[in-house]
Amino acid sequence: MTELNTRGAARFVGQSVKRNEDIRLVTGRGRYVDDVTMPGMLHAHFVRSPVARGALSPVDVSEAAALPGVIAAFTAADLNPEAHSFWVTMSGPDAGGPPMRVLADGDVRYVGEPVALIVAESRYIAEDAAELVAFEVDPQPAVVTIDQALAPGETVHREFASNLSAEIPRTDNPALDELFAGADRVITEKFDQHRYLNVPMEPRGLIASWDPWQQRMEVVASTQTVHETRAQWSRLLDIPEESIHVVMGDVGGSFGQKMFPGREDHAILIAAKKLGRTVKWIEDRAENLIAGGHAREESIETSFAVDAEGRILAARAHHLENVGAYPVGGNGAMAPTAAMVFPGPYRMRGIGFSAQAVFTNTCGHVAYRGPWMMETVAREQMVDVVAHELGLDPLELRRRNVIQRSDLPFTTATGVVYDTVSPAETLEQAAELIGYDAFRKEQEEARRDGRYLGIGLSLYIEPQFGFGILATEAATIRIEPSGKVNLLMSTGSHGQSVETTVVQVVADELGVDMADIRFFQGDSAATPYGPGTGGSRSAAINSGAAIAASQQVREKVLLIAAQLLEAAPADLEIVNGVISVKGDPDASVPLAAVAAVAYLNTDALPPGVTPGLEFTARYKAPFLMYSNACHAATVEVDPATGTVKILRYLVSEDCGNLINPMVVEGQIAGGVAQGIGGVFYEHFVYDADGNPLTTTFLDYQLPTAAEVPDYEYGHVITPSATPGGFKGMGEGGAIASPAALINAVRDALRPFGVKLTAQPLTPEVIVRAIEEAGDR
Repeated sequence: MTELNTRGAARFVGQSVKRNEDIRLVTGRGRYVDDVTMPGMLHAHFVRSPVARGALSPVDVSEAAALPGVIAAFTAADLNPEAHSFWVTMSGPDAGGPPMRVLADGDVRYVGEPVALIVAESRYIAEDAAELVAFEVDPQPAVVTIDQALAPGETVHREFASNLSAEIPRTDNPALDELFAGADRVITEKFDQHRYLNVPMEPRGLIASWDPWQQRMEVVASTQTVHETRAQWSRLLDIPEESIHVVMGDVGGSFGQKMFPGREDHAILIAAKKLGRTVKWIEDRAENLIAGGHAREESIETSFAVDAEGRILAARAHHLENVGAYPVGGNGAMAPTAAMVFPGPYRMRGIGFSAQAVFTNTCGHVAYRGPWMMETVAREQMVDVVAHELGLDPLELRRRNVIQRSDLPFTTATGVVYDTVSPAETLEQAAELIGYDAFRKEQEEARRDGRYLGIGLSLYIEPQFGFGILATEAATIRIEPSGKVNLLMSTGSHGQSVETTVVQVVADELGVDMADIRFFQGDSAATPYGPGTGGSRSAAINSGAAIAASQQVREKVLLIAAQLLEAAPADLEIVNGVISVKGDPDASVPLAAVAAVAYLNTDALPPGVTPGLEFTARYKAPFLMYSNACHAATVEVDPATGTVKILRYLVSEDCGNLINPMVVEGQIAGGVAQGIGGVFYEHFVYDADGNPLTTTFLDYQLPTAAEVPDYEYGHVITPSATPGGFKGMGEGGAIASPAALINAVRDALRPFGVKLTAQPLTPEVIVRAIEEAGDR
C-alpha cells in the first residue's frame, strides 16, 4: 500500500470526515432550482399525449392563449423550427438516435410526449390553460415490448424502416466456435431485467432567461454538468457557447437522469428566447414517473462453455434493450460497454457478443447508475445456474474461475487489461465475513425445520472511463490574500460528497485545514471546463486535477516562504496553514503572510517568481480504470406468502485508497438500496396499448428504511496508478446488488425446483413460481 501523501501521514485523507454539504442540506438550507425566483419570472407547463401512438390532429391553443395570465401557448410549429441540433458531445453528431423534435408534430409516440407548452404568470394559470388546449389523437397499435419491436410491422418512428436503434451483429469467430466445440458442457439461459426508474428526490427543472440586448442566455438548472448542457444548448439554439451561462445549485439526486438535457429542457430555452423573458419549469412527480426517463428494460441470453472441472472456457451473449421512443443522450444503447466488460472477473478465453436496441412507444431510455449493469445481472446469475448444473457450490465455481493477483496484468477475452484489481481477494473476504461455510450448515438445519434460507454472491469489476469528453478534468486553486483557499472545479455533485472529499485531498496537499478551503462548482462561466460528475470518475480524475493544481500552488508558496525565512524550499513544511523550517517551528510564517507578499508586496518576491497564488491544472486519466467488489446477501423466503426478508448484506470493496471511508460506504449503501428496490419493489408497467399503469408511488413502490437492512463492509485496498491511488466506485452498489439478491432467493428455493430468471421478485411472482414448479 502506497502512501497517500509523500510529505508525511495524511491528516484528512483516509478519515471519515463529516460532510461539508450536510450543514445546509439537513437543516433545509439547500438551494434547489425551485428555490430560485427572478423578477418577472414566468412559469411553464407541458400538455402531454394521453395516447402511446397515433395520428395527431392540429393542436388548437387559441382558447388557452386567451386565458388571462397566459403569456404564450406554443405548439410544434412555434418551437420545432428553432431547434437546430440535438446531438450530445459524448456521442458525437453521427451517433444515431431518434428523429428529434421538441414537441409532437403530426403524430405522438409515447404517453407523456409533450404536445404543447403553456407559459403563464403562475404555474396554476399554466395548468388551468393546459385544460383548454384542444387536440385529438387517432390511436394506432402501439409497439410496447422488445418482441413487438423486432417483429415485422409497425414502426415507432415513421422516418425509419425498422425499430432498430443500434445493433452489434453476431460475427463469425472460429476460435470461439472451437472453444465451444471442445467444452464438456454448454449451458444456456436467458435472463430478463424489468423496467425501473432513477426517481431522484428532486425531479427535473430549470430556469432560462434570455436577454435580447446582450444576446445572452442565463440558465439555472438541476444538472450533473453545466459545461455539457451549455454545449448542447449552444448547438440547439445556434448561438456561441460563451453566450450561454449555466449554473447549478444543490441537486436533489440524479443517478444519470440529469446527465443530458431532454426535450422539455430544450423547449424551455427556446420559449425563453422567443419571449425574451425568464421562464421556469419544474417537473412534478407524475411527469417524472411517466416522462422523465426510464431505464433497465433489457435481457441477455447467454451460453457458457465449461470443462469437466467447472472452468468457464468461453461465453456467448445476445443482449436486447428497450430504449423507448426518445432515448436521451444518443441512441440509448448500453451494449458496447456491456460487451466490453461482460467477462467481468473471470478467466474466460473467448467471448461472442451481439446486441439489438429497439425503439418502442414508451418513455425514452436514460442513463441509470451503472447503465451497463445487465452484464453483471446476467453473468452472475449464470455462474450460479452453471454451478447448480455441475453440482458445485457457487462459491467454489467462482474460486475456480476468478482472476488471481498472480494473473495480473490480465487481458480479458474482449482485450481489456486489468492491473490494479483484486477480485479473488474481495471474494474471499466476503465469504469469510458473511460466514459462508457456517451459513451452509445453518441453512441445512433450517430446511429441516421448514425454513428456507439462501445465500447469494455477485462479483464484478467496475470500469471508469477516461476517453473522449470523459478523459480530463481540471481544477483551479487560488489562495487569497487572507491565506484562505478557493477551489474551483467543473464537477456537478448531486449526492457524491465531492465538496468534502476533494477538499480533504487539497487540504492534505496544501497543509491547510479543511475549514480554510471554499469549494465552488457548477458555474460554466467561473469553473474550468469539464464533463461534470458521472461515470464513477470523481475520486480518481477530479482528485488527480486537484492534486496537480495543489502541488503547483504549494511549490510557489514554498519558494516565497523560503525567501522570507532565509531557508531552502526543501527544508520547509506546511502544517495547519503555517510554513516553518523542519525541526525549527519557531522559524515560521503564516500562509496569509506569504499570500500578502504574492499579491500586495510583489517587490518582495524572489527573482523570477510571478505575482499571485493561482494555478489551474488539468489531469488526463488513463483510458480505462477499474475498481471491484464482491456482494454477499443472505435471505429467508416464506414459501407460503412469497415474502423475502434480507438477513444480512455485506460488501467487500476495493476502490483503492479511501479518501473518506464514510462516503465510500454511503455510496455503496445507496446503490444497494436501489438494487433492493429494483429486485423486490420497483417495476414500471405498461399495458398492451402503451398506457403507463404505475404512475404514482402507490403503484410504483420504493423501498423504505424498513426494507433496507443494516449493511456490513469489508475493504481490500489496491491503490491505482492515478494520483493518490484512488479509484471510482459510485455505481458499483447498484450494479452488483441485483444478482446477489436474486441468487440468494434462488438458493433459498432450491428444494422447490424453482427457476427464477426474471424480475421483480414480488411475493406474487415467488408464490406463482413455486406453484408452477410443483405442477411440473
